[in-house]
Amino acid sequence: MSLGLIALLDDVAFLARSAAASLDDVAGQAARAGTKAAGVVIDDAAVTPRYVVGFAAERELPIVGKIALGSLRNKLLFLLPGALALSAFAPWAITPLLMLGGTYLCYEGTEKVYEALFPHGAAGHGEDEQAASGSDQAREDRRVASAIKTDFILSAEIMAITLAALPEGNVWTRAVVLAVVAVGITAAVYGAVALIVKADDAGLALSRSSLAAPLGSLVRGVGRGIVKGMPVLLSLLSVVGTAAMVWVGGGILLHGLEEYGIAGPAHATHDLAASLAGLVPAIAGAVEWFVTAVASGLIGLVVGGLVIPLTHFVIAPAWKGLARLRPRAA
Repeated sequence: MSLGLIALLDDVAFLARSAAASLDDVAGQAARAGTKAAGVVIDDAAVTPRYVVGFAAERELPIVGKIALGSLRNKLLFLLPGALALSAFAPWAITPLLMLGGTYLCYEGTEKVYEALFPHGAAGHGEDEQAASGSDQAREDRRVASAIKTDFILSAEIMAITLAALPEGNVWTRAVVLAVVAVGITAAVYGAVALIVKADDAGLALSRSSLAAPLGSLVRGVGRGIVKGMPVLLSLLSVVGTAAMVWVGGGILLHGLEEYGIAGPAHATHDLAASLAGLVPAIAGAVEWFVTAVASGLIGLVVGGLVIPLTHFVIAPAWKGLARLRPRAA
């Protein structure tokens, strides 16, 4: 009887060790895959705060919450099953879809740079004007729907990058890793967004603190600093988000070309980064990353610059033409 109990405990211990190893493996894969999507995550966090502009302070967090739930629904209900189906039945489609998403990132980032340098009324401004009209609830619903639509595109790229970074393995392990990345990234992005959109309120409250000096003076000074610094932070986030879109998109295209046997651009970038990093061994890793990001960003700007006229003069007019035909067809 005691031997049977010992054997049972040994089996339980083995299962526990196996489960722990599996969890460690899932956590490790999720962490590695999640870092690959960091550039898209930065842009997601940079883009979202603009969707709460113009609403009462008490509606800011509820709006962020609605967008976060929509983002999670996008990832778990639509994109995760789609990613698993692709990996199981059409793995050949992952690289071209990644490259298509990378091209979109290059276009979006380059469009923002072009709009900043040469303001011209970029596509999408009409939606912003429409979202500014109507009742508060209608405006909120339209703004949330627009944010979730934008998030779907960014989330699709996040899930595709994550899937491409995963090793071949059990479909359930891949599903769990994708789910962990989806939940983790959504929580991180929208948690950060919530902090950003409420930081000015927190700063205003601190600036009005009634604490006695010297602590009160320090608290009020910090509060005023937060209020004055938030516009700078939002501008910096916008710049970083745009740069991230371009360099991530360019990097995806480089790796995609390498997958199809066109390895010259990727090898040239790697060799240049390694050579310059060798000049400063103390910070070789940082230099190599920076040079690779700059090279990828330049490629992204070139690709985005080629796509902008195609979008403005071909795709956008064709889309508007189809939109005008829909009511007649109905």
